[in-house]
Amino acid sequence: MLEQVIFFTIIMAFLISVLLSPIFIPFLRRLKFGQSIREEGPKSHQKKSGTPTMGGIMILFSIIITTVVMTGKFSEPTVKTYLLLLVTVGFGLLGFLDDFIKVVMKRNLGLTSKQKLLGQIIISVIFYLVYKQNGFTTEISIPITDTTIDLGWLFVFFIIFWLVGFSNAVNLTDGLDGLVSGTAAIAFGAFAVLAWNQSQMEIAIFSVAIVGAVLGFLVFNAHPAKVFMGDTGSLALGGAIAAISILTKLEILLLIIGGVFVIETLSVILQVASFKTTGKRIFKMSPLHHHYELSGWSEWRVVVTFWSVGLLFAILGIYIEVWM
Repeated sequence: MLEQVIFFTIIMAFLISVLLSPIFIPFLRRLKFGQSIREEGPKSHQKKSGTPTMGGIMILFSIIITTVVMTGKFSEPTVKTYLLLLVTVGFGLLGFLDDFIKVVMKRNLGLTSKQKLLGQIIISVIFYLVYKQNGFTTEISIPITDTTIDLGWLFVFFIIFWLVGFSNAVNLTDGLDGLVSGTAAIAFGAFAVLAWNQSQMEIAIFSVAIVGAVLGFLVFNAHPAKVFMGDTGSLALGGAIAAISILTKLEILLLIIGGVFVIETLSVILQVASFKTTGKRIFKMSPLHHHYELSGWSEWRVVVTFWSVGLLFAILGIYIEVWM
């Protein structure tokens, strides 16, 4: 029975994304919702200018419809379901606003960093208030041990840091055709397994819905991409995976399962810190995927390598939680 639920959920989400794309991509083209490529990026990316962006809308539609239908049919919607949708839709709308400013108002940087951060913090605080009101624990579990740390009222700051941090981490990773789509499918797949292992059916369904949605999107996002997910998709996915880790009490494990996102973010932090303190750059360009591009790797080689690393991280995360 459980296997059938998972199978039908991933198929439904996949088909919604695949069927929406041929309708939605031409619509974005007609509206001239094309991506502007930043001048300081790799020169090879300039040919991508004009490729429709905001494709994350298709991912969001697929996630929402699939989650609502499949949870209602095979499980029972809970507060956790609504919290996951709150974060996903909330961060998705924030990303949509950012994309809209970029492509319609022709401001390539979109929302200012302060505006985006404020929006992320507001959504995170709402998440915490609902979370706390429903009596969920404020403890954090340490993998491989039986140790837990109760943060008490400090948990609100952890939630803000976690949701904001991972939404931005996934956003930073979204720089090559299919890179985030593939790594996200792998990471959410791992959390689907772990939620299933905890008998948290509603979270497993939600996670699998995202796997199906991003795989369907990948059909049109793989190199050469016909559409980009934009901040609409990447911010939503980053917030969603952070929320899942909180609701499954596997927060620290996300650092492993989402290892590609963590490494990409660290590459930016190290690059900026090195340049400001020594005037020298560690990488040819950050995030890290651009470094490999400028080192002569093809875009497809970089993407497949990062997918492979993401898969190893996901397997390691499942192994630590289930068998250690």
